[in-house]
Amino acid sequence: MRFVELNHEIKDGMPVYPGLPRPRITAYMNHEESRSRYEGKAEFHISRLEMVGNTATYLDSPFHRYPSASDLSSIPLENVAGVSGIVLDAELTEREIQPEDLDFEREDLRNRAVLIKTGWDERWGSKAYWEPGPFLSSQLAELLVECGAKLVGVDFWNVDDIFNPFRPVHSKLLAASIPIIENLCNLSAFPKEGFRFYAVPLRIVKGSSVPVRAFAEIDG
Repeated sequence: MRFVELNHEIKDGMPVYPGLPRPRITAYMNHEESRSRYEGKAEFHISRLEMVGNTATYLDSPFHRYPSASDLSSIPLENVAGVSGIVLDAELTEREIQPEDLDFEREDLRNRAVLIKTGWDERWGSKAYWEPGPFLSSQLAELLVECGAKLVGVDFWNVDDIFNPFRPVHSKLLAASIPIIENLCNLSAFPKEGFRFYAVPLRIVKGSSVPVRAFAEIDG
């Protein structure tokens, strides 16, 4: 088998969702500072991480939208680990992605990690990435729920239209306990089907969103 990384690296000071603070990755104690604790016989680096949960490639739990819904600590592992995946290629003509813009049969989506590829991830690292990008239509969100998708991931920065304060896609998917992963990448590196998807979040009580190391496991 082989593995394909589907996540962006997290770096100190990197750009994140517009309006949110950039991550700070520093040393609580560096190698040199630690030596005296171990009589000069060993040394260790202890990192200090300060970041919002919506950094790089991250997972939204239902709690992200609904105060009484499941948080990161209670997402079932079978929803985020070893999930049979399918990549749906969206040929963008407009920002809004409708069901008819994707090639699939309804039964293809049941109990699958549905990953939507637009190629927007090629802009990562530039200001152009944070321009108003693709988003899923409310109708597509409803269909994903009806078809029993287990997880939905996209290679752009918001499943919703950033100009719509109702956030219908987040609202529909998370109400159905379907985790959302935003800012995926490399979805063109493997076939449409025949892989298992992993994006396991930290088990944080009252955690709403958190970066994940998303990847695909492919046989052969």
